[in-house]
Amino acid sequence: MSAANYLLTEEQLLCCICLDVFTDPVTLPCGHNFCKNCITQHLNFNSQHHCPMCKERVDKKYKLGVNIFISDMAVQFRQSAGKKASNSSVQHVAKSGNVSYDVPTRPKRTALKSYLLLALGLVCLTIYFATNVKIHQTVYSLKTDQLFDTVENVAGSMCTEHGKPLELYCKNEQMPICRSCTDSSHIFHHIVPLKGEYEVKKAELRTTEATIQQKIQERRLKNQKIKHSVKLSKEAADREMADGVQVFTTLIQSLERAKAKFIGMIEEKQKMTEKQAKGFTEELEQEISELMRSRTEVEQLSRSKDHLHFLQSFPSLNAAPLTKDWTEISICPASYEGILRTAMVSAVDQLTDTVRNEIKKLHEAELKTVQQNAVDVTLDPDTAHPALILSDDGKQVHIGDVWKKVPDNSKRFELAIVVLGKQSFSCGKFYYDVEVKGKTSWILGMAKESVNRKTEIKQNPENGIWAIFLRNRKQYFALASQSVLLSVNYHVEKVRVFVDYEEGLVSFYDMDAAVLLYSFTGCTFTEKLYPFFSPGTNDGGRNSAPLIISPVNQYAVN
Repeated sequence: MSAANYLLTEEQLLCCICLDVFTDPVTLPCGHNFCKNCITQHLNFNSQHHCPMCKERVDKKYKLGVNIFISDMAVQFRQSAGKKASNSSVQHVAKSGNVSYDVPTRPKRTALKSYLLLALGLVCLTIYFATNVKIHQTVYSLKTDQLFDTVENVAGSMCTEHGKPLELYCKNEQMPICRSCTDSSHIFHHIVPLKGEYEVKKAELRTTEATIQQKIQERRLKNQKIKHSVKLSKEAADREMADGVQVFTTLIQSLERAKAKFIGMIEEKQKMTEKQAKGFTEELEQEISELMRSRTEVEQLSRSKDHLHFLQSFPSLNAAPLTKDWTEISICPASYEGILRTAMVSAVDQLTDTVRNEIKKLHEAELKTVQQNAVDVTLDPDTAHPALILSDDGKQVHIGDVWKKVPDNSKRFELAIVVLGKQSFSCGKFYYDVEVKGKTSWILGMAKESVNRKTEIKQNPENGIWAIFLRNRKQYFALASQSVLLSVNYHVEKVRVFVDYEEGLVSFYDMDAAVLLYSFTGCTFTEKLYPFFSPGTNDGGRNSAPLIISPVNQYAVN
């Protein structure tokens, strides 16, 4: 390409404010160039303090320094054009309501040296801008030279109005435009290179893509979790069904044994009755046979004509044979009411023992399963009521005699004598054990994170608390919507609190007896859950024993 193609025109060295060749040209951070005096006045009188070309904000602390290189180019242009620096070089003419500019015809270039200098200067100027990325992002700093290649997929697109390449982008109208559009319908709009906007939008699209991918991943994980929960539910259902079938089979076997015993008792009594009746029958038949024989002999003697024989036989046949007195002897129908009652009592006793043993086996099996979900819980001093005293290891809490002075904390309970655990739980199954030996009252359970800590509230599921309560040493309650008195007539010393978050279950076990005390079922958990402890009031010193969180695995079922 010849040097003539690099020759600067007057328009390329014009200030867009005064419309004259640059005088003391300065460059803004955006890359646009102006006369120092022109841009200074513009910035001083413009409250927005932005570039008049691209509207990019200019820091008030930005120091305007004369661009020596462009200044020299402007001077050379004036010398080569033979014109003086004045504002009369451009005349503003209004025609048919449109604004246009009449630029005087350039004088002929007479010196080859001037041409070469200008060509060399333009090449250097292009190199200068190529090393400054910030300056490259302007459109007007070099109106006839394109610093960026247009995006490949719009390289052939042309402006329908001006027939020029769509190489710019109007941020105000959100559309690609050509260079001529900037002087007409998009004048004073925020114009940027098309490729630059492409890169910006592409980066935004990558962010959107990443967000979508993250959501896809989250939903895949959620879907896997749901499928896994269904699988676990199916496995639990199969285990429960197998356990239930085994229990009912055992109960049926117990009833079958009781039925067999009852039938045996009936049959045995009937056999005894039949045996006694048989003895009486045989004895009666024997007497009947003897009497019939005696009757025959008497009949024969009574028909005898032999006086001697008659008189000799008469003494032995004159009296009836000796027989048993059957007047008081009888066989009464057997009564089986007593047998049935006895059999029923025995069957119920056996069934009760069987049920108790099966329930104990189930509880032991449950505890073995639960044992796999032990969590290490410690008390959170930031939540503790001022009257509570916590051990250094965070494993014990008891009521003190006076309120301590403690830091004000939004997490602290101010009226309820309560402390929460540090650990929170929002999924899965878990349990922790608490020793309550020697206490006359306490409350144990779980509380949701948003539970009210500053006022008195009723401790129940509606207020985000699932707990059981010991009162007066022997009365145990489940703190449901309406308190439920538990059938516990002994002193519980170790309590296990078990939670299945997804199942909506909170259960309480007596660890020593391996007995389920109470279960809250069908709960809906939507936030974090925290272990909930209240050692109760001092009760005149009778309730001074602490609640003690047991070490994990201390109460494992073998």
